[in-house]
Amino acid sequence: MNNKVEQPKSVNPWITYRRLLGFAFRYRGRLALGLLCGLMYGGANGAFMWVLKGGFDTVFSITDAGMKEILLVMLLIPLVGLIRGISEYASKYFIQWVGHRVVMDLRDAIFAHINRLSLAYFIQSRTGDIISRTTNDTTVVQSSVSNVVEDIAKEPATIIAMIVFILTLDPMLALISIVLFPVCILPVIMFGKRVRRFARESQQRIADIVSIIQEGVSCVRIIKAFGMEKYEQDRFHRQNSLFFNRIMKVTRAKAAIEPIIVFISTLGVSALLFYVHKVQMTAGEFITFAGAMVMLYTPVKKLSRVHLQVEQAAASAERIFEVLDAPVTVVDQEDAREFDEHITGIQFDGVAFNYGEKPVLDGVTLEIPAGTRVAIVGGSGAGKTTLVSLLPRFYDPVEGLVKINGTDIRAFTLASLRRQIGLVTQDTVLFNDTVASNICYGSGNVTREEIEAAARRANAHDFISAMPEGYDTMIGELGSRLSGGQRQRLAIARAILRNPPIMLLDEATSALDTESERLVQAALNELMQGRTVFAIAHRLSTVINSDLILVMDQGRVVESGRHEELLRQEGLYKKLYDMQFADSVES
Repeated sequence: MNNKVEQPKSVNPWITYRRLLGFAFRYRGRLALGLLCGLMYGGANGAFMWVLKGGFDTVFSITDAGMKEILLVMLLIPLVGLIRGISEYASKYFIQWVGHRVVMDLRDAIFAHINRLSLAYFIQSRTGDIISRTTNDTTVVQSSVSNVVEDIAKEPATIIAMIVFILTLDPMLALISIVLFPVCILPVIMFGKRVRRFARESQQRIADIVSIIQEGVSCVRIIKAFGMEKYEQDRFHRQNSLFFNRIMKVTRAKAAIEPIIVFISTLGVSALLFYVHKVQMTAGEFITFAGAMVMLYTPVKKLSRVHLQVEQAAASAERIFEVLDAPVTVVDQEDAREFDEHITGIQFDGVAFNYGEKPVLDGVTLEIPAGTRVAIVGGSGAGKTTLVSLLPRFYDPVEGLVKINGTDIRAFTLASLRRQIGLVTQDTVLFNDTVASNICYGSGNVTREEIEAAARRANAHDFISAMPEGYDTMIGELGSRLSGGQRQRLAIARAILRNPPIMLLDEATSALDTESERLVQAALNELMQGRTVFAIAHRLSTVINSDLILVMDQGRVVESGRHEELLRQEGLYKKLYDMQFADSVES
């Protein structure tokens, strides 16, 4: 496996972060409340130091303080503490709400965009990587958005309040102390870029891990059948170790910052003690000054980490925006109209298609009258599946036109075009839902009677009725609780219920045993009645009765006709037929 990690783009992290904050500004009302409460929190911190200093001056003054003054101090300290606590809670709540809502919106946006993306995107992408960007990267973003915005809301106000307070106590000492604080920013600048680079690499490693898990779960039968458990475990361990190494680099870079800042602070404390002794500062002044410096240190430390958090968030946000910015290549034209016509024919006019640099179809021209059963045969890589995939516009041709009733199918809206087309594939796609929900998937509001009628026509009603909860039985992920023939018949029932005028069958019976194939073929015969059918098949026995057989080779239709005609031509079809029925031909 290639362990090379994608290098980060040279994008200013703050530009990426501003784009990320655009999602937060949708909730500017709550964000404003969080910021306002953060300002109140900072102001309350300053007020707390003023009240505390007044308390020390009152309680420890040489002259006896009156009970009224002491009671006032006793009341003010908890009152300011209450205001501080309420404002801190409200600020954290509102800003965290915005942060979590940003993650929700990002995940919604990614999933919605994934649903809009064309099939070509998924050919080039790994499932695990897409899952990782939708889950892990958005989680990193949430933490950074919430923490950074919360720190920016609360800490500057606290810093200003503390600076004002210490300036009133001793301007010279305050200025010396304030000058030392910018030195604490230097380690952050030094380690910031390292954090961003290693954070992006660690997120890429998480994507690799998720991909291996996804493959391990979906391919578990093959793994066990071939005794590859140890190999898969080693593969997972390698990626897990690489992730560990990357995340520890991030940890080292982040962990080095605070000790450096603390060391610089200890130098300041030493100088402070010497100065206090020299100017003979009172105990009350020293305690409140020291307390103010401690309260000043915490927000400065948090704000010094903002850059690191932005760097880390930018690394994940870039991966998220790469998905959101992926172009949707198959879209409705501006003047697209609903398809509401009776289908009279389908035409392929000089159609060509490439996967990248690799040509797959080359100048395919066909005229298919409505109601024709078309079989498409040929070797692997001949372009059979790609040809039928152009009809529902899973892809658009790079040259030529696909037409229905003589009109370019791009003139119709995607939704209305695809309502005219049903699809049954070899790899049946079912969802972890009830039998009934899987049958009516994509058919809108239908009755239970209509669902059962479709199941009967697909030869599925009997085995469904024998299940524990009948049509309400959960069938497991990808229909794992059903046999291959049962899954296929549910897919056919789904297509029957949808009742489209065009059917695409892609190797619908190739992976079935003889008995299942007989039942599925009978269901397919029921499904094909009165429809225009494009059936891809390797078993030529299933296409003998087709109205038209297209023989494809290297992206071209090299022969076409009925079964008997093609046998007489002594071409590629005859060769394929003889290879499959050699024993019968000899006898």
